Amino acid sequence: MMNYYSSNHIAPEVSLQEAVVKGLAPDKGLYMPEKIHRLSVDFFDGIGRLGLEDIAKTVAEAFFGDDIPKEKLDTIVAHTLNFEIPLKKVEEGIYVLELFHGPTFAFKDVGARFMARMLSHFVQEKRQGEVNVLVATSGDTGSAVANGFLGVKGIRIFVLYPKGKVSDIQEAQFTTLGQNISAIEIDGSFDDCQRLVKEAFMDKELNARMNLTSANSINVARFLPQSFYYFHAYAQLAKQGLAKNVVLSVPSGNLGNLTAGLFAKRMGLPLKRFIAANNRNDVFFEYLKTGNYSPRASVQTIANAMDVGAPSNFARILDLYGNSHEAIVNDIAPARYADNEIRNAIRSVYERSGYLLDPHGACGYLALQKQKKPDETGIFLATAHPAKFKETVEKCIGKPIEIPSGLKIFMQRNKQSEALSSAFKEFKTRLMSSI
Repeated sequence: MMNYYSSNHIAPEVSLQEAVVKGLAPDKGLYMPEKIHRLSVDFFDGIGRLGLEDIAKTVAEAFFGDDIPKEKLDTIVAHTLNFEIPLKKVEEGIYVLELFHGPTFAFKDVGARFMARMLSHFVQEKRQGEVNVLVATSGDTGSAVANGFLGVKGIRIFVLYPKGKVSDIQEAQFTTLGQNISAIEIDGSFDDCQRLVKEAFMDKELNARMNLTSANSINVARFLPQSFYYFHAYAQLAKQGLAKNVVLSVPSGNLGNLTAGLFAKRMGLPLKRFIAANNRNDVFFEYLKTGNYSPRASVQTIANAMDVGAPSNFARILDLYGNSHEAIVNDIAPARYADNEIRNAIRSVYERSGYLLDPHGACGYLALQKQKKPDETGIFLATAHPAKFKETVEKCIGKPIEIPSGLKIFMQRNKQSEALSSAFKEFKTRLMSSI
C-alpha cells in the first residue's frame, strides 16, 4: 500500500483512499505520494508503439497499483480516456498537444473524469458514505468536474466560481446541469473561491457533519492522472523519431498541470525542461526569477483560467525539489505575457498557419517561440477549445468561429445557480443547509 504525506510534514501519513476523500491534509498541506516509481527503460524504448490508453494504464499502475486492483484501475483509465489527445505540428520545431477533445472541451476532463471514477470506487466498494465535493473554478475546472461527476450516486458537487469572471460558455457548462451539481456564484475572485474551499476543510463543525473533499488539483486523484498526456505527447514525437531535447511549455495558473509534468519527469520521462507560461498573474514567474514567493490578489485577464494569485500546487513543487530554488529553475524557465501579447499571438499564428489558439495555449506558444533553442523540439499545451472564448478569439482574428455542437448544447439550457458573498460564514450556512 502506498502512503501519502502532507507537504507541510506535520499531519500523519494516510492511505490513498483517505488522501482522495480528504483532499487537503489537516495541517493545510497537500498530499504527496511517499515514493515516485521510475518506469522501466524497456517502457520508454517502446513508447512510440503504444497508444494513449496503454501508456496511461502503465503510468496509473505505477501511481495507484498498490491500492486498486489492476482490472479495476484499467477500467477507470479506459472510461476516463474515451477521446483523442492529438499532437499537431504548428510550425518548424513547435508542436501543440490538443487537450480539448473531451466532453467539456478542456484539459481538465482527464483529471476530473479519473477522479470521479476513483472516488466512486471508494464510495461504492469501500462503503465510504455520501461524499460532498467542493471545487473552486476560474473556468474549466468547474465544467470538467461537474460533468465528470454528474449523476454519480453518493457524491454531491458544489462548484464555486467568481461572478462575471468566467466566459459565458464555461459558466453554462456547470450551471445548467442540476441533479447532484450545485453552482454557487461568489461575489469575488477565484482566490476568494479557493479560500472558501480551504476554510471549509479547516472548519471542525463542517467536517464533523459532512464528508468533504475537493476536486481541485489539490486532490491527488485530480492532478496525478494529468501526467498521462505528457507521456503520450512524448510517444507521439518518438513515433516520428523526434523525441530528442523535448521542451514542454505549460500555461500555468494553479500549477497542477505543470506539477503533473514534473512528476512524469521524475518517473523517467526524458524531457529536457519545462517553461511555465504565465499571464499577468505572475507570482510563480517572480519566484522563478528572484526566489521570492509573494502571493497576491489575482487580476482579470483574457486567459481567465490562469488568473490565480496564490497557486496551491506551489507547495508540491517546493516539496518535490526539497525547497531548492536552484533545482527548480534548473528544470523550469519563466515566461509572462500581457493580454495584448496574447491577442497578437492568436492573430499572427492564425494568419500565418491557419491554426487557431485559445488565450491559454497562446501563452504556451509564445513562451516556446521566444525561448526554444534550435536543437530543441517544443510542445505547448492547448488547454481549451478556442470556442470557449468565442468573443475574445473572434476579435483577434476578425471573423466568426464555429462552436462545436457539444458546446452549443450547454448554451441552450437554463442557468441554475445561487449567489453568495465571499464571506465564509454565509458559505458555511449554505453547506450546512444541505445536510
